[in-house]
Amino acid sequence: MNGEAAPPSGQSDSHLTWYLRGFREVVSLPALILASSFVGFAALAQGAGFTLFEVVFMTATIWALPGMVVLAGAVIAGNSLFVVALAVALSSARLTPMVVSLVPEIRARQTRPWVLYLLSHFVAVTSWVVAMHKVRTIPRDYRTSWYGGVGSSLVILNMIVVSVFYLAARDLPPVLSAALLLLMPMYFLTSLWSSAREAASKVAMVLGLILGPVFAALIPELSLLVAGLAGGAAAYVWHRFRTGRAAP
Repeated sequence: MNGEAAPPSGQSDSHLTWYLRGFREVVSLPALILASSFVGFAALAQGAGFTLFEVVFMTATIWALPGMVVLAGAVIAGNSLFVVALAVALSSARLTPMVVSLVPEIRARQTRPWVLYLLSHFVAVTSWVVAMHKVRTIPRDYRTSWYGGVGSSLVILNMIVVSVFYLAARDLPPVLSAALLLLMPMYFLTSLWSSAREAASKVAMVLGLILGPVFAALIPELSLLVAGLAGGAAAYVWHRFRTGRAAP
């Protein structure tokens, strides 16, 4: 296919080889920033009363850090189990467009559906940004193996990070824990901005930054949801109006 890499000549390719190559992405700046944010989350989770087993289990199953922060915040606020589950589900739903855009890039003709379902668990902003940046340099037949290495390496790394720093959280200054936790949103924003393929994506991010504080003051309980819906809808309308005017 045009624009796609062929297997390097002189090398014996296998799914294990490409899985290990994907696993090596754990040694990178995005992985380091993500791990730093999980240090802050470990301190937050301990303060919320979660046990070490629960924190490690959350990292393995929920995986995306914003959903885990939402869960911890909802528990701290004393919300019911239904409200907590709904909040985490809504937080995770934002990853659906990332899954939809990534699956066609990694799927090959012989890829089985269950493989894609399994790999979708690893989709979060860090793994998605890494994949979208490099996936077209990977031979298509080995992309699922490579992405499996990328995703599983990040999950394993951060299971180890939260285990270690959960035990050391009492020795971390609260200001440092909060600062580390905020590293990830800043990285998300800059990464998504640089990888945005359409101007509408940047418009949505700018509107989110503007509307977020406004709705936080007006309706703090629903501020994130409403700001996202309003900013995304406005960016979509702007995009449709702009492409409509550009059409002959």
